[in-house]
Amino acid sequence: MKRKIIKALPAVFVAAAAIVFLLPIALVITNSLMSSNEVNSLYAANEGFASLRLIPNTVTLEQHYRIMIENPEYLVVFWNSMKIAVSIVGGQVIMASFAAYALSCFWFRGRDTVFFIYVAVMLMPSQATIVPNFLMVRRLGIIDTFYSVIFPGMFGAFGVVLLRQFMLAVPYEYIESARVEGASYLRILFSIVLPLVKGGLVSVIILCFVDSWSLIETPLVFLSDIKMHPISVYLSGATLSGELFAASLLSMAVPLLLFLIGRDELIQGIELSGLR
Repeated sequence: MKRKIIKALPAVFVAAAAIVFLLPIALVITNSLMSSNEVNSLYAANEGFASLRLIPNTVTLEQHYRIMIENPEYLVVFWNSMKIAVSIVGGQVIMASFAAYALSCFWFRGRDTVFFIYVAVMLMPSQATIVPNFLMVRRLGIIDTFYSVIFPGMFGAFGVVLLRQFMLAVPYEYIESARVEGASYLRILFSIVLPLVKGGLVSVIILCFVDSWSLIETPLVFLSDIKMHPISVYLSGATLSGELFAASLLSMAVPLLLFLIGRDELIQGIELSGLR
């Protein structure tokens, strides 16, 4: 009996942890189906704790209608986030592919030192690089534009570190054989190396998109026009209202959908990178 209880403990712990993590998501989904009056009455400011309710009294799409049709402000910040996140991911995939290719498939003096610098930068909190990035984008004359947020994000260190670990597993004999056949290094990268590290590319795309989608400090510092702010900044400063849950659901849906599409490649990629 004791053995059965001990064996069941991990499953119970995982189930309890899953409930704790999934409860906020369930609240966002179900509360987005409530009317604005019901949301305001549940979470009105009072001296005690706010009342939490999973099941709405009346299921309605009123909140979704308001943010999609009546109030275009939500859609503006949503598309701001899409512009920033997609641009950063696209640029980082390109930059990381070339940098990781150089740091994994070629030998040159100081290669390991350069990689160590990448790792050190990756471990730094993003707040530590805001001031240098601000000075850089101001000097370039792109402050208060989307480029001021996109440009520093394109040169993130995470993608380089992750892709390098994948490219190290590519047999160097493949590259030597391609060179003997007359292929250029650029042709080798796009025809041999990148197809072999597809899992790493998908992992970089998903993880970088989620990170770019949730940016707060950088847009706040670099963008003075609130009409250019992404949805993450908008939600962080929004007051609790009847449309907030629908807006939160809209913000959560995009990275969640991307994760579901590339889930298998992401999990496989993280597992393989850990083995290397």
